[in-house]
Amino acid sequence: MTDLSKYRNIGIFAHVDAGKTTTTERILKLTGKIHKLGEVHDGAATTDFMEQEQERGITIQSAATTCFWPGKDQQWAKEPFRFNIIDTPGHVDFTVEVYRSLKVLDGGVGVFCGSGGVEPQSETNWRYANESEVARIIYVNKLDRIGADFYRVVDQVKNVLGAKPLVMVLPIGTESDFVGVVDLLEEKAYYWDDSGLPENYEIKDIPDDLKDKAAQYRAELIETAVEQDDDVMEQYLEGNEPDVATIKKCIRKGTINLSFFPTYCGSAFKNKGVQNLLDAVVDYLPSPTEVEPQPEVDEEGNETGNFATVDPNGPLRALAFKIMDDRFGALTFTRIYSGKINKGDTILNSFTGKTERVGRMVEMHANDRNEIDSCQAGDIIAIVGLKNVQTGHTLCDEKNPATLEPMVFPDPVISMAVSAKDKANAEKMSVAIGKMVAEDPSFRVESDEETGETILKGMGELHLDIKVDILKRTHKVEVEVGAPQVAYRETITKPVSDSYTHKKQSGGSGQFAKIDYTIEPLQPGDGFVFESSVVGGNVPKEYIPAVEKGFKNSIEKGPLAGYPCLDFKVTLTDGGFHAVDSSAVAFEIASKAAYRQTMPKAGPQILEPIMKLDVFIPEEKVGDVIGDLNRRRGMIQGQEPTPTGVRVKAEAPLSEMFGYIGDLRTMTSGRGQFSMEFSHYAACPKNIADDVIAAAKKREEERQKK
Repeated sequence: MTDLSKYRNIGIFAHVDAGKTTTTERILKLTGKIHKLGEVHDGAATTDFMEQEQERGITIQSAATTCFWPGKDQQWAKEPFRFNIIDTPGHVDFTVEVYRSLKVLDGGVGVFCGSGGVEPQSETNWRYANESEVARIIYVNKLDRIGADFYRVVDQVKNVLGAKPLVMVLPIGTESDFVGVVDLLEEKAYYWDDSGLPENYEIKDIPDDLKDKAAQYRAELIETAVEQDDDVMEQYLEGNEPDVATIKKCIRKGTINLSFFPTYCGSAFKNKGVQNLLDAVVDYLPSPTEVEPQPEVDEEGNETGNFATVDPNGPLRALAFKIMDDRFGALTFTRIYSGKINKGDTILNSFTGKTERVGRMVEMHANDRNEIDSCQAGDIIAIVGLKNVQTGHTLCDEKNPATLEPMVFPDPVISMAVSAKDKANAEKMSVAIGKMVAEDPSFRVESDEETGETILKGMGELHLDIKVDILKRTHKVEVEVGAPQVAYRETITKPVSDSYTHKKQSGGSGQFAKIDYTIEPLQPGDGFVFESSVVGGNVPKEYIPAVEKGFKNSIEKGPLAGYPCLDFKVTLTDGGFHAVDSSAVAFEIASKAAYRQTMPKAGPQILEPIMKLDVFIPEEKVGDVIGDLNRRRGMIQGQEPTPTGVRVKAEAPLSEMFGYIGDLRTMTSGRGQFSMEFSHYAACPKNIADDVIAAAKKREEERQKK
């Protein structure tokens, strides 16, 4: 039986380019999992194994790996700590990978760039981690870079993220003179030499010029830590400083209950400071038994009050958090919360109600795997060949079924039409797209039956670009690609009270339904709401759900350009029925016709997706870039100087941002960078709305001709 207190399920997450994959690579080297370091810029990193990742030097999909760490002084060498590590992408188009990884992890390492600081994607990932209540350690990386400033990043963590960093080490030297760190708890200095080997370090006394600063930060560290234990705090206030073991116990407690976040620093690329980070994972991040157990939910998604407590002897509770297709078939990445799975077991998928047999299980190391015969609570493994399992499904004991809290994924904001070059490719394409949709829940596909086109929907230009690349290269499908399209929406601006009567007489029993109703706009983000205020039985209770269903099924097609309609409320106020001719179907037909009749009277308008932009540019190019953003209907929210340039925050419509990276690079001689994520929907200016409506009409006319 494995000792669960020795397990650490951790994820490494950060903004694009903060050095997550490099940090993971160093951890694998230090723990003996790999013997030769692969670098991201050479396309040789272990966890970046997709062709597209190696070419672009970015992480696209999260990769899982397992390694072992004996801890400081090799004291746990006989039974080392087991780290299940997930390296997640930093690019905003792939945030879904971060979200679903955080959902199944017990702890995380947030990596921040020493010169870039807290960047926009760091904020999004931090928010996801807060929602998932994941305990975290902060690692300020790249301290050897020009403009790196550990203390500035610590301030940003406080001010931008609203988090409480607990500084555990101080850097010795800055930028190219960065040589090591001061461990505040042990009051020792760690110096690495220039060989680039992580094991080549010496422990010395704290340098004289850092003694005062170290004493000040150590006092702050102890004061913050002892707040976690009243007895220790009392002793401390009486002038008795607790020993290191007691302080560590307090830090562990505060980290797990999210009171603060132990903060480390180093340079992963130069192999400095990674050991301290690994020791911190052991000392302060929770084992599977120390985190709040997963709540179980009923069919409607409401919590039942039961929990999947981490216990190898309990009933099986596991969450499929990622599907990956490879040459051996579908791999279902699974986090086991309770119970065990043995090879050959039959398990129940509580979402589909079907059972599946576990043929093969593997422990993953990026895209390599080790066959295993059994696994238990706390493990993160992959099951090969499950048929009907999708991301977010619960796998459980067929005699004791339960459902775990499912995952919620954001809606796509951009779409693109693709069509196969010929019939042979069309068949290949439908199989390939089926596999890709199973792998990525933020990637959706619809087929336009009239034009025969397949519409791909995703989180951004890069997201769809990579999906098309995978179609062409991985699945060898020849496709023709249309221009990206924006996912517009529609809404209404004024309330309207109206009435509709549906009558049909065609021999035998007819159809009759009368409804009086009010349609009114809601606040952005409220969605569709239905309410009935009918009294006295003019519309019998059993027909009211049919009225709601009719309206609900109509909202996919707005009155102006056929885009989905958002944020309005329908109140059923009165109506009429016929004892013989009324039926649920009649009321559903009436409400669908009522929607078509009334929505054009309610001041409909087109909404467009507005994106949150973060642009990093050299100081001398600020005027050009801001002028260009204004031309793109951008609203500048603010700008702040950074050591290497200026960071401009803005909001701009997605429709104006296609191809922006190329224009930005031209304006800044290749030095500009930007990231963008969906913020909200806002009303379109009239001239843009007219163009959108005209384009929709033109598409409709072309369909009619076909």
